[in-house]
Parts: sequence; structure tokens; C-alpha cells
Amino acid sequence: METSLEKQPYESPKEYSGFWLRFAAYLIDSIIVGIPLAILSIVIFLIFFSTSDTFNMMISDPSYMETEMSDDEAIAFIGTYFGALGVTFLFNLIVAVAYFAGMHASPWQGTVGKKLLGLKVTDLNGDHISFWRAVGRYFAMAITGIFIIGFIIAAFTEKKQALHDLIAGTVVLKK
Repeated sequence: METSLEKQPYESPKEYSGFWLRFAAYLIDSIIVGIPLAILSIVIFLIFFSTSDTFNMMISDPSYMETEMSDDEAIAFIGTYFGALGVTFLFNLIVAVAYFAGMHASPWQGTVGKKLLGLKVTDLNGDHISFWRAVGRYFAMAITGIFIIGFIIAAFTEKKQALHDLIAGTVVLKK
């Protein structure tokens, strides 16, 4: 009697990452991305306000603050403020999406914080995720992150998935 052994691929059991480890990774990433973005946001506001005549008058003449602004000056000042706010928001959004989605779709399969803590983001089969899935995961996280319940759900799901993971069809694994 002859027996043949079939080679079966070895698959190690998946160990899912819990809330606190993921939170620590996100905290690291927030520092890595947040500090440079805060500095660049200040620079953007300074650039916008340095071109504002009303702002220049406020800086150069302290007594100007005691006078009442005309409607045109107030509108110009508010326009400058909202212009700087809009550019800053768009710049921060682009950088954050590029960092988080780009890193999750990269060969690292995670951000610097996740890499430091030995975590990786995969699809439900353990494979790399595409850039567009990572973008969807980021926006799902941004929207559901407003309500902390989206993150707390990870404590109650079998694969420790937060709401944004459930939406994007991803998991965070320990390496």
C-alpha cells in the first residue's frame, strides 16, 4: 500500500491587534505627521496674513487695534482668514491621506507607528491592500472616528476590527 503526502501550505494562525496597541501606533503617527503639519499650517497662515493690509496695520500700529474696522477691512480680514483656513485644511488632508493610505498600501503594510509596534494592515485574507482601499479605510476612519464608538467596536468583534475596518474589509495583524 502506497501513501502519498500532499504538500499543504503552512499558514500560521492570525493574531489580531487590539485597541490599545493600535491606539499607541496611531499616537506615534499623529506625532510624526502632526508636528510638521502644525508648523506648515502656521507658515501658511503667516504667508496669507503677511499679504493682508489690515493685518499689517494691526502689527505696525498698536493704536490701530483701538479703532473700529471698516466693513471693507473686516471683509478683507475674514476673507484672508478663511482663505488660509481652506488652504491649510486641503494641504493637511492631502498629506494625511498620502501618509496613511500610502503607508498602508506599501510593502510595509502599515504606518511608521504600526511598523514600530509590529502591526500590519491586510485584507481579510492577509494580503496587501490597494491604495484605493487604503484611501477608503482612511476616510471611513475619519468619519467614524468622530464617534468614538467606531473604535470601541474593535473590542467586541471576532477579528478585533474597528468600524472602519469592517467598512473597508481590513484587519490589523500582529506580525
